Amino acid sequence: MDLLSNALLGLGVALSFNNLLYCFLGVLIGTFLGVIPGVGVLAAISMLFPITFHMEPTTALIMLAGIWYGTTFGGSTTSILLNVPGTPSNAVTCLDGYPMAKQGRAGVALFMTTMASLIGCLFGLLILMFFSPIIANYAISFAAPEYFALMVLGLVAATSISNGSFFKGLLMVVLGIAIGVVGTDIYTGSPRFVFGILDLSDGVSLIALAMGVFGATEVIASIGKVNTQKLKTEKITLKSMLPTKSDVNKSWGPMARGSGIGTFFGTLPGTGPSLAAFVSYAIEKRVSKTPERFGHGAIEGIMAPETSNSSADITSFIPTLTLGIPGSPTMALMLGALMIHGIAPGPQLMTEQPELFWGLIMSFWIGNILLVLLNIPLIGLWVRILTVPYHYLFPAVLMFICLGTYSVNYSIVDILLVAGFGLGGYILRAFYYPMAPLILGFVLGPLIEQNFRRAMLLSDGSFTTFIERPISLVILIITLALMLWGVWSTIKQKRKLKAFNTIKNAA
Repeated sequence: MDLLSNALLGLGVALSFNNLLYCFLGVLIGTFLGVIPGVGVLAAISMLFPITFHMEPTTALIMLAGIWYGTTFGGSTTSILLNVPGTPSNAVTCLDGYPMAKQGRAGVALFMTTMASLIGCLFGLLILMFFSPIIANYAISFAAPEYFALMVLGLVAATSISNGSFFKGLLMVVLGIAIGVVGTDIYTGSPRFVFGILDLSDGVSLIALAMGVFGATEVIASIGKVNTQKLKTEKITLKSMLPTKSDVNKSWGPMARGSGIGTFFGTLPGTGPSLAAFVSYAIEKRVSKTPERFGHGAIEGIMAPETSNSSADITSFIPTLTLGIPGSPTMALMLGALMIHGIAPGPQLMTEQPELFWGLIMSFWIGNILLVLLNIPLIGLWVRILTVPYHYLFPAVLMFICLGTYSVNYSIVDILLVAGFGLGGYILRAFYYPMAPLILGFVLGPLIEQNFRRAMLLSDGSFTTFIERPISLVILIITLALMLWGVWSTIKQKRKLKAFNTIKNAA
């Protein structure tokens, strides 16, 4: 009964004109930017993040969330039509989506991925609604040591499971934490690493950092690398989208398995939709009686990953809203939006801000229905947008980045920080350093410091407080196991690469 009353409360909030309007704008912008290769959800949210300063917290989150799951819908379009993933989580869709397009079945593939995304989102929503209150009830008993351990776990999980070297990911986390401590110490009031610059006394702007390392870096990295004038698109009609009975029958199993896999990985910090999509595809190929069809236009090869990444998009809100731990850099920006409005995410959010929590959840139902209504008739429009030359597109993106950053604090320093972070992000990216752990470290670093110092004050400076409390001890053990696993995986990967190079040179 509580769930029903909460759902009705949230539905009333989500159906207000203002929230409904921004939900529509969010999913529309998300779909639009998901269709454009290389822009991505982080650049999109970073550009629009400053607008949320002038909104109600619930409205801001509804719009940002709409952009988040809208990009997954839009990203499948380029994967199928052009063999170019709109977002990283849509990369695996290229394997069978593009062959289907070459077989003249692009319309079927686009329609079915839209349905897959809808099913995945709805399944993730049910899990979010039923399990978030349970997790929040247990988390109410958490104190500073537990929060410290949980946040460390989130950072290590993101570092361990992210692509690339564990050590590079760890270095980026440390760099993010270092940037996060710039500003005024909240306990002593002493300035830290501001170097006499008054604009840094409140710390480095999350907007400047996010826009720099994701928006500006993407612009720099994309210069001269994509020529949309060479991309050939196919005219898609509503009639060409209708699937066969065989397509529908083959899709139920992959969608069911993909929903479960996406839900699992979405709730784990540091995994998210990309890993869920690849795992779903691998499992689907393993359980198939005809695995040789995969990579040549198998309908299961697009249904499983698209359902999985959409489900993971939704369930990634579980650790963010109930525990205050962002499981991905996008969720870190969502967390930042809450904190900027003076709202502390965590187990108390559901009781202290029920309108915000349940309004956001119920807006997901509305947003995903809007996405289906938008995507099917507008596929032809998205196809035409793909032909816009990048030398027109990205200067406009850069202009919006600068305008958005400056409009927050009206500070030239923030613009310079965007330029510096953009250049630094490009250099780090060239050496395969991941950007996601940097944002996670920046957002969680100050929170980790606060909870660590609070725990030390309450325990009279005794470090044993972290192992005396059972929940904190278990979390720290899991964290240590993840660190060891990450180190072992990196060493193993380097050995395999070395052996491969040895064989290659010998040949």
